[in-house]
Amino acid sequence: MATAPHTMVSMAKLSQTVTDWVESVRSLTNPDRVYWCDGSKAEFERLRTELVERGELQPLNKDTFPGCYLSRSNPTDVARVEHLTFVCTRDKTDAGPNNNWMDPAEAKGMMRGLFKDCMRGRTLYVIPYCMGPLDSPYSRCGVEITDSAYVVLNMAIMTRIGRGALERIARDGTFVKGLHSTGELDPARRFIVHFPEELTIESFGSGYGGNALLGKKCHALRIASYQARTEGWLAEHMLIVGLQSPQGETHYVAAAFPSACGKTNLAMLIPPDALPGWKVFTIGDDIAWLHPGPDGRLWAINPEAGYFGVAPGTNPKTNKNAYDMIRRDTIFTNVALTANNEPWWEGRKDAEPAIDWLGRPYDPKHGPAAHPNSRFTVAATQNPSYSDAAHDPRGVPISALIFGGRRRELAPLVYEARDWAHGVLVAASIASETTAAATGAVGVVRRDPMAMKPFAGYNYGDYFAHWLEMGKKLKQPPRIFHVNWFRQSASGEFLWPGFGDNLRVLAWILERCSGRNGAQDTAIGHLPHIEDLNLNGADVKPEAIRELTTVHTDAWKNEVTDMRKYLEEFGDRMPAEMFAQLEGVAQRLARG
Repeated sequence: MATAPHTMVSMAKLSQTVTDWVESVRSLTNPDRVYWCDGSKAEFERLRTELVERGELQPLNKDTFPGCYLSRSNPTDVARVEHLTFVCTRDKTDAGPNNNWMDPAEAKGMMRGLFKDCMRGRTLYVIPYCMGPLDSPYSRCGVEITDSAYVVLNMAIMTRIGRGALERIARDGTFVKGLHSTGELDPARRFIVHFPEELTIESFGSGYGGNALLGKKCHALRIASYQARTEGWLAEHMLIVGLQSPQGETHYVAAAFPSACGKTNLAMLIPPDALPGWKVFTIGDDIAWLHPGPDGRLWAINPEAGYFGVAPGTNPKTNKNAYDMIRRDTIFTNVALTANNEPWWEGRKDAEPAIDWLGRPYDPKHGPAAHPNSRFTVAATQNPSYSDAAHDPRGVPISALIFGGRRRELAPLVYEARDWAHGVLVAASIASETTAAATGAVGVVRRDPMAMKPFAGYNYGDYFAHWLEMGKKLKQPPRIFHVNWFRQSASGEFLWPGFGDNLRVLAWILERCSGRNGAQDTAIGHLPHIEDLNLNGADVKPEAIRELTTVHTDAWKNEVTDMRKYLEEFGDRMPAEMFAQLEGVAQRLARG
């Protein structure tokens, strides 16, 4: 059995807990070789070359997409598997009805059986990683053990791996343990289990990103949300973006949307020509860790160092920054190919597919050329709108929290919560149509509070209570808003142009945060008057904007009824304040 380079072994000895754990996993999984990742460029290039030689990565057109590679996953392994994802707490009610639960002892026994000798003939990779800037007090570390070099490459892009992370683990004395094996990629032997009380993740039988890159959803949301509740902060499924007005005033906002509902597009928004002088800075596109700061405001860091984005729909119109940044040094997963060996996905307008994501000659009768959940993995620093503030160990101060989903009806373009407690209800009320980012039917409307339904690592009732308590700790809490870019007419046409024009809504939000803009008081919250929105040069019809700023009382009464039923699912874990806030909405609707 080969061992790690001497320098990394020496570093590992600084944390005996890490080396003891690695040895226990080695004994269980029985690999041919153990390798400690150092995070160097040479290591990355060597592993990438090995995957190319094994046929697991395919180099793409070096002239038009330099440094880009294609990976094809097993056709049964193309998305998160929420029905096979478990939160294992001693008390089932601590996991809540929002999670699949399994008894910890049962789960450990099952996973021990799966992991037994599973790495025979393979290399066991040890990946020490840090989520967030290495010098930030808000960052947290983990170690992922995996038998997938593809996972190593992606974790090297998505997190800060290697010596620096191991040094911090030695100082902090704590880390999240993540054990992963692709196994046989058998769907019948595929499980992702979390032990939040032990800060441990185990994943078997999948090589797909969200199931295998354990620093992402598993650590940064499911485990971190549990840590955050214990330690007094928030781990959320949110982008972080900076917005600078033509007057030079900069605000940072965090926004939560279910997967594939425009988060990445908003994080990299480009101001339209009709709104000159605005600047947008990307801090993060997917996850935010939010902490009360010494000044009484909420401060946020992006724990990730890269983007694991959805490829379909990405083009110069929808997201030019994303389109530009993935044209070099990017790992594509499950996209199609053009005749000249370029990556292709639905929405790319400047080329045509020749080979589909399964490696077959493209034929429309077989379905989309690229898988609907095909992905790109790329370093955040390649984003043209990337901000160095993402490296600031203090994070950035948050002026507004924005929530939204994909709703064809009901929800107006934008409205503001009355206060923090009402805002928690607004955030908890998110409902969205499901997308291809998760297995199951597409287009079904489901409740997705805070866009955290697949990711909250404990009972939603306790989660909402934690949110309510967080507001009490803040002298200057962010204002809370709800947006909906996806309203449609009876004929199915979008009422709002979206994309860069969403800045018009954000501009109103920032004016509200500064106390400089008006609003109409409605039963559900504060909506802009039509004249409060800067619509100069916007391609939006007068009747559409009227509809987008109108509250339909009867429809909202039905929404309140549905929301009450949803909250009741959590029994006595649901805070009474949530029902009180909902009753307030009901009473205001009754008054008209």
